[in-house]
Amino acid sequence: MADVLVLSFSPIASDARVLKQIALLREQHSVTSCGYGPAPEGVVEHLEIPANAATVALNGRLITARAYLPAYAAIPAVTAARRLLRPHMGRHELVIANDVETVPLGLWLRPRAGVHADLHEYSPRLHEENPAWRRRIAPFYRWLCRRFVLKADSVTTVGQGLAEAYREELGIEAAVVVNAAPFAELEPTPVPDDGPLRLVHSGAALRNRQLEVLLDAVAATYTPLNLDLLLMPNDPPYIEELRARAVEGVRVLDPVPYSQLVSTLNGYDLGVHVLPPVNFNNANALPNKVFDYVQARLGLVVGPTPEMAALAREHGVGLVAEDFTAEALAAVLDSLTPERVRELKAASHAAARELSAETAVQGWARAIDALLEAAE
Repeated sequence: MADVLVLSFSPIASDARVLKQIALLREQHSVTSCGYGPAPEGVVEHLEIPANAATVALNGRLITARAYLPAYAAIPAVTAARRLLRPHMGRHELVIANDVETVPLGLWLRPRAGVHADLHEYSPRLHEENPAWRRRIAPFYRWLCRRFVLKADSVTTVGQGLAEAYREELGIEAAVVVNAAPFAELEPTPVPDDGPLRLVHSGAALRNRQLEVLLDAVAATYTPLNLDLLLMPNDPPYIEELRARAVEGVRVLDPVPYSQLVSTLNGYDLGVHVLPPVNFNNANALPNKVFDYVQARLGLVVGPTPEMAALAREHGVGLVAEDFTAEALAAVLDSLTPERVRELKAASHAAARELSAETAVQGWARAIDALLEAAE
């Protein structure tokens, strides 16, 4: 049994990806967590970064001066985490550092078996649609990657497109661990021959996701259907705009706790996600909601985002719109029949084990076991 630290600048108790790391590790190891909010289940100790320091905001003056090391040290979450972690120097055999901002801290702790970096985004192009961010902030993230992430002992990321970018642009070799959901013991719910199809979209209410495309597609379709949007309150004014735009049959609802999400989704027929490629990460997304829909035994309707489209086609679990417009989505919706939806739901049922977190996390297990074995 090894002493492992899981470090993440996120509210770990509600961070699905980090919780999967902890669930994997706690089976064989002693796990300490460090991040925002209350302790996640299954850890022996939790180091909570205070709420007033729970941010990775950058000092604009230092960034403008390209004083990147002081700028990193001045990040409130970094300052608070260093204070919490100082007594842990040399204690942990392995550190799992989530996202690039935590990797320098993991290296600073000098764990005997090394640091595994898990990169949830391609950080140097996170907000590249914003010219000011691209000019001022992107160089800082490239510096973090070259200065620190290259020194990590192993690296994973969430999709193949991101892994290729880390390798080609920064020389970082990253394996892929997709954002799969835990396997759920569920069956596809029946699809009636004469009732409206039940569509759902769950996730963050972010303007750059252009969720109004879903509403406009429903307004344009001839197929009887209902659409529920289960949205996190990221942008309350945007949510109110969506509610005002919603046509009959569309509801904008509050989210459900992640522990209840898949069972709630199971009551629908199709999960919809059309994500416009407004930046590199969107264009290469393979998000957790796709895997949530599969575990809920839903069919998928997605845009032509390469990795989402490949998953839908390879496993036969979904249909792919020609482009990211409401017109293209409406065309897919108008092609649906109850029998076709049953086929998609049955395909999700058949693929659920292969596309589960229990399968995906073996990528972390292999990396962690290799580091611990090498240290011995």
